[in-house]
Amino acid sequence: MSDVQEYPYDTRLNVLCKPLEVIDEKALADGCTHKWYNQTLCAVNDSVVRLGVVQGEYHWHKHDADDEFFYVVEGRLLIDLEDRTVELAPRQGVVIPKGVMHRPRAPQRTVMLMVETSGIIPTGN
Repeated sequence: MSDVQEYPYDTRLNVLCKPLEVIDEKALADGCTHKWYNQTLCAVNDSVVRLGVVQGEYHWHKHDADDEFFYVVEGRLLIDLEDRTVELAPRQGVVIPKGVMHRPRAPQRTVMLMVETSGIIPTGN
């Protein structure tokens, strides 16, 4: 029996671009039709940069061994923590430390970049 839980998110862990390839974040985001989309754009050393195009709520989760960086390009991202909510507007970012329970949510269509280790499980531990 498997412990894998299915989530209604389109999460693509393949690395889309190689070193020295230009990444057109705007074209990728503009072409996205999913409500919660996550695409790995590139690898940088032991980390990856991911594009998120989101609207609605993600589930509560944490990453036991990895910090996670969120940076909003457009829209508005709320990250619920157990004791408060962090609100990010365009050109704002925040690091969620490893082990911290959090729930990202976007009341409107939001485009963001995330930086995290390449081995992170996006849905949490």
